[in-house]
Amino acid sequence: MDQPDILIIGCGIAGLSLALKAAVHGQVLVLSKKGAEESNTRYAQGGVAAVFDRADSYADHARDTLRAGAGLCDVAVVRQVVREGPERVRELAALGVPLDRDRRGFALGREGGHSRRRIVHASDFTGMAIAQTLVERVRAHPRIHLIENQVAVDLIIDSRLRGRRDAAGRDTCWGAYVLDTASGEIRPVTARVTALATGGCGKVYLYTTNPDVATGDGLAMAYRAGLPVADLEFVQFHPTCLFHPRAKSFLLSEALRGEGALLRTLDGTRFMPAYHPLAELAPRDVVARAIDREMKRRGERHVYLDMSSRSAARIRERFPNIHAALLEYGFDLTREPIPVVPAAHYMCGGIVADLAGRTAMRGLLGLGEVARTGLHGANRLASNSLLEALVCAHHAAGEVARRLRTVRRVPRAQPWSARGTRPPYESVVVEHNWDTVRRVMWDLVGIVRTDERLDFAARRLALLSEDIELDYQRLRLHADLIELRNIALVGSLIVRAARARRESRGLHYNLDHPRLVAALARRRPRLRLRPPRAALT
Repeated sequence: MDQPDILIIGCGIAGLSLALKAAVHGQVLVLSKKGAEESNTRYAQGGVAAVFDRADSYADHARDTLRAGAGLCDVAVVRQVVREGPERVRELAALGVPLDRDRRGFALGREGGHSRRRIVHASDFTGMAIAQTLVERVRAHPRIHLIENQVAVDLIIDSRLRGRRDAAGRDTCWGAYVLDTASGEIRPVTARVTALATGGCGKVYLYTTNPDVATGDGLAMAYRAGLPVADLEFVQFHPTCLFHPRAKSFLLSEALRGEGALLRTLDGTRFMPAYHPLAELAPRDVVARAIDREMKRRGERHVYLDMSSRSAARIRERFPNIHAALLEYGFDLTREPIPVVPAAHYMCGGIVADLAGRTAMRGLLGLGEVARTGLHGANRLASNSLLEALVCAHHAAGEVARRLRTVRRVPRAQPWSARGTRPPYESVVVEHNWDTVRRVMWDLVGIVRTDERLDFAARRLALLSEDIELDYQRLRLHADLIELRNIALVGSLIVRAARARRESRGLHYNLDHPRLVAALARRRPRLRLRPPRAALT
């Protein structure tokens, strides 16, 4: 099925929700990079933020979101997303997602930055419950075709097909070139509407809560196609990722702190009250910086998350999956403090898009973590991401219907040409560059930054990108090289955006510019790049 009406690249909550709603209007092809359930959604432990408590209000949810966003949220977007939250959550429940309930309705948790209990959850692995349910629904739908192990290489756009844009200088997207990792074949997949729902880019950093698929592919492809991106300096680090040599990316949900878990240094000292009035329930950027500072100040490799004073029965009931997983690593959440460190978690910026996923390019939608709608601003409020994905998918389905009514024919795409390329002789160079990019980002563009670190990172990434691009042009493509090219580009964009913001705001903290500058509140650096003409040869 290489000529669907609607092509959706990505298999998280945004892509799958859009597929189910867009299938009313046409044939849908969903491409998953690995297994159908392998996405950032699957690893979301917390839940979906929405107003259901009588003591809560849309105004309170909006106020908490705006406060976390540090002056960069789009107020109209925030209000609309918050208002639609309850209806989108009810739709999830109607699909069969086993959301926890109590005698008053949905059981509600509380997380950092929230003034009320409003986190709707399915135990402590909400994302897994959502992913499993949506995948089942998509697989059963007669108008949706889902293919696994497909890596998007680049977008198919007018200027690459015909060497020119339309009379008004506008480009149109007609699909993507896609690598089948089993066969090694790269083929064009064309569609009247293409949706990027590729998730985040946590693998740009050495330590991350994200799965291996999160290499910023959609963001990189859109940027190479000339689309504007914004707010990439705002990378959210989850404060509490398990510190253990066998735990690759296991995070400890913010809901733990919502239920009373405390942060302590290795000598048992509680430190968060000294950093923020909300202590452990402060916004994530505050908590992550506080942990980072305590670790550096004391020369310690981690801090502790301590929930041992709480009822063991309540912990096992509320967090059964986290409790069981920790036991496998030799820790008992009910009895002892757990070693934790911050890790790269969420990209608040992305492709500039509205709540319907509309981008600057006709025929191309962006939704979920890959897009910057204006909801998160300089720092995402906990559990607003799944909510944003649901709202955007709902509105994007309407945009799909409008597009299909106006576009009937899709131009023929040329087959992918590997002329002049050769198979790689060895993988050691690619592996070395993978590690180097991620180490540069972790060491120099992390939770706390300086001008000197950013300048050094820019120079290192520029040299690495030259070598990577040379390999891209001369070698037969494979998934590791495609992903390496993408993380190098996304890393460079994060650095460029961080260097352009001469203040500290939200998730971007620069020791050389520690103050918040009011005049910069609405200044979002948008970077454009024209791809080399040889990019798709």
